[in-house]
Amino acid sequence: MKIQHIYIVFILFSFFSCEDVIDVDVPESEPRLVIDASIDWYKGTAGNEQSIKLTLTAPFFNEGVPPANNAIVFITDQNNNTYNFIEDGNTGVYKNLNFIPVLNHDYELTIVYKNDTYKGTEKLLPVSELEYVEQNLEGGLTGEDTEIKAFFTDPADEENYYFFEFIPSIPILPTLDTFKDEFVNGNLIFGFYVDEDIEPGDSITIRNHGVSERFYEFMFVLIQQTGEGGGPFETQPATVRGNCMNITNPDNYPLGYFRLSEVSELTYRIND
Repeated sequence: MKIQHIYIVFILFSFFSCEDVIDVDVPESEPRLVIDASIDWYKGTAGNEQSIKLTLTAPFFNEGVPPANNAIVFITDQNNNTYNFIEDGNTGVYKNLNFIPVLNHDYELTIVYKNDTYKGTEKLLPVSELEYVEQNLEGGLTGEDTEIKAFFTDPADEENYYFFEFIPSIPILPTLDTFKDEFVNGNLIFGFYVDEDIEPGDSITIRNHGVSERFYEFMFVLIQQTGEGGGPFETQPATVRGNCMNITNPDNYPLGYFRLSEVSELTYRIND
């Protein structure tokens, strides 16, 4: 009986201590430039301090995202004014402190990186002021989620597209959303946010950006793909192309987007 007991313990020990190391051969491609060129002009500010972030694509299991250093970056407006963006150390963040935003003016971004020239064009679009917020502490499918509605008045007789950011004060990821006024043109409308973790006493920063139709479509698809989830070994969604092109070598196209927006921002505290 004693021998049987020892035998069973040995079998269990062997079962739990056995491990197989699996080497996964993940295919790698040449790094591409990733352009995060979001020029945001917050209402009530001069809008002169702007930054552009350049990074490179990296293998899935890399621990960090490598910056794209030593690029030449500048924006030219429709009056041929040029704004140079200078890299802050080796961060891949390029800054300009003298930018002059003008609503409905056209701007062109130029990036020279490793002998390739990238360009993108966009218009700086206005946005309506966020007016007020309504909350519901008994929302969602369960009746226990917090719902937030941020209201604004859409301009009449024109097409408008919006990009929303909802940034809670608690340590959870921000929520991004897009909206168009196709069926509510000229009406009082709202951006909508729902979350099960945010509670009374917490706050949420709400930002509404005026964007172009092309950016709306780009971000709409990107948000949908991100929301679908999926593991690293499942079939990945198609690459979402932005509005920047490599005019030197079109096959080596960049990722990301060049966007200019007026932004309405407010911070709302959740009440009991």
